[in-house]
Amino acid sequence: MVFLRLIMFDNSMSLMQLDKANIAVNRFGYGARIGELKSAAIDPKKWITSQLQPINFDSSLPNSHKVFSEHVQYLKLKKEQKKTNKPVDKMVQGKARNILHQLSADTIFQAIQSEHSVSWRLLDFFSNHFSVSAKGRLMVGLSATLEREAIAPHLLGNFEDMLLAVEQHPAMLIYLNNEKSFGPNSRVARKRKVGLNENLAREILELHTLGVNGNYQQSDVLALAKGITGWSVKNLKKESGSGFIFREHTHEPGTQTLLGKKYGQKGEAQGKQMLKDLATHPSTAKYVCFKLAHHFVSNSPEKSLTDKMESTWLQTNGNIKAVMTTLFEADEAWLSTYQKFKTPREFVISTVRAVAPKKVRDKFLLNALNSLGQTPFNAGSPAGYSDEEGDWLGASALMARVDWASMISSYKKNINVEKMIATSLGESISEHSYQLAMRAESRQVSNVLWLMSPEFQRR
Repeated sequence: MVFLRLIMFDNSMSLMQLDKANIAVNRFGYGARIGELKSAAIDPKKWITSQLQPINFDSSLPNSHKVFSEHVQYLKLKKEQKKTNKPVDKMVQGKARNILHQLSADTIFQAIQSEHSVSWRLLDFFSNHFSVSAKGRLMVGLSATLEREAIAPHLLGNFEDMLLAVEQHPAMLIYLNNEKSFGPNSRVARKRKVGLNENLAREILELHTLGVNGNYQQSDVLALAKGITGWSVKNLKKESGSGFIFREHTHEPGTQTLLGKKYGQKGEAQGKQMLKDLATHPSTAKYVCFKLAHHFVSNSPEKSLTDKMESTWLQTNGNIKAVMTTLFEADEAWLSTYQKFKTPREFVISTVRAVAPKKVRDKFLLNALNSLGQTPFNAGSPAGYSDEEGDWLGASALMARVDWASMISSYKKNINVEKMIATSLGESISEHSYQLAMRAESRQVSNVLWLMSPEFQRR
């Protein structure tokens, strides 16, 4: 139980003062690799802002079009199944899981290897903000394409562009059933017994924009749900291409009133204008800026910090890079004591960056996240995974971290613990943690002890 006593040691975090290079690399990024603390020490704030770089994914990896193509193939095979007796469901499910595995592992490896890990932290934030889960045959393959196709391209641009891309992406439309939402007075609804689905509209207001305290009413949910009727996904068997399509015959006709404003636009334009206004609404600025500060800085960020971020949001129409630059330049973000307990994903990525084994199998990393309770695209809720310390700090969860730290240590030959501590934490490690690690019975145990120290577990 020494590991548990170590991680809980001095839980108030009144440890030695953190230097700004350590804060820059470990609080805002995914942890230091060789040389990064020295680079950040020259000008920590400048180093951080230079970290905000575009993210580009390998275009040769499967995309949403590939997922839909596999789905069409599945439907064809399903018709032939009675004749061939082939296990079609199992075979196609395996292909979808392979796509999920490929894309999830690629994102993690890039975050580990990147010289701009702050951007990867930002991508993970918005991927969790717009959470989708790999539940159901089609969503297993689609879920991991959302962050690559709708979030990453707009990561440093305006929030309204990201919001529109996300809400029109097939992963979000299918996850929240909007392709099954029909205007009550649409041509289709007048002919068939189909109706409105509020799922996507509700989550847009509650989780994606205004927040649960955003002063909207049920009438606003209904108005937005009607405004985005017709937002659907192409049928590859009947329509060319794949992805978003607007279906006029399922759209609710007429003017809608959202948050007291009337929207009389025709067709797709109605929902798009609604989203544009939601993206720049003061309540959205307040909600998303608080979440960003909560994620990157502290569980209780200073109001003066979030006020600065909100002001930038409103002045720039929600420019994400400008808002993040405001956060990084604010003194309130550079609190000199540890503020956040690492989530499993943060712990795994920062550990591999610190230990730097020559080779780590993707299955090993994904199994680790599964064991630690943060399997990619498996939050099971549109709210995403928790960012609260209490949800990750139980005894069994900590023992799972010990197991992971031990396993990753076994990947590294000729462990030099002192060098790794210097690379990852510099001088920001307490004498207690340092001596406990140095006096361990073996190099592997020594490595586990410092990886489980409060200084490494927190940021």
